Amino acid sequence: MSIFATGKISKTYQGMAVIEDVSVTLNQGEIVCLLGESGIGKTTLFHIMAGLDMPDAGAVVLDGKEITGIPGQVSYMLQKDLLMPFKTVVDNVAMPLLIRGEKRNVARKIAGAHFADFGLQGYETYYPNQLSGGMRQRAALLRTYLHQRDVILLDEPFSALDSITKMELHLWFLEQFSKFNWSAFFITHDIDEAIFLSDRIYIMAGHPGRITNEFVIAQDRPRSDAFYTSELFLKIKKEIIVNLKRA
Repeated sequence: MSIFATGKISKTYQGMAVIEDVSVTLNQGEIVCLLGESGIGKTTLFHIMAGLDMPDAGAVVLDGKEITGIPGQVSYMLQKDLLMPFKTVVDNVAMPLLIRGEKRNVARKIAGAHFADFGLQGYETYYPNQLSGGMRQRAALLRTYLHQRDVILLDEPFSALDSITKMELHLWFLEQFSKFNWSAFFITHDIDEAIFLSDRIYIMAGHPGRITNEFVIAQDRPRSDAFYTSELFLKIKKEIIVNLKRA
């Protein structure tokens, strides 16, 4: 049974249908990707999943309970890291704890306990402009994790990174994913990224955006960078490209 799902979500803006009849599921411990070109409604769907927007039709369900239009039920990391430039890294990361009512010193201690796992140890008192792009994304992901929700939504979390840094972050992310037993949906238009990270891939295409196909990635984790050039990887990539051309 899925822990998180949408049922026939549709949304229209200013008389234009953006997404239509979108149904997706997420099982415990899965990484599931929404793959598709820009502008087909992936982020709109995420806003609805996160309770930040209401659908015209359909429902969002978490652990069997409908949460449509109720924010704060899942963790949501936006495409930009949105780190506040005037706050130190530890204070940026600790924001979810402060919002929950923790005292500042306690919030810093709780957040700081995870800095080593997230590759940020020693950078607690730095400011965001002193970090590399990869480190900023690690900080943003740690802040998302500290929301302490069972489901994480990641909207193109690695899109701003160069290809080498992106590959390094992919390997690191999969390691942390297994360690913390997360369950995650993520958005990308990078086919290689989708295949490397995902257990399943939903293809979104069309206007309005719809789910046109689903691919299962039969490759156990942990995965190494050798997977990028494996026969299985290249076979799936070819199938996805053909599918996208037909969409």
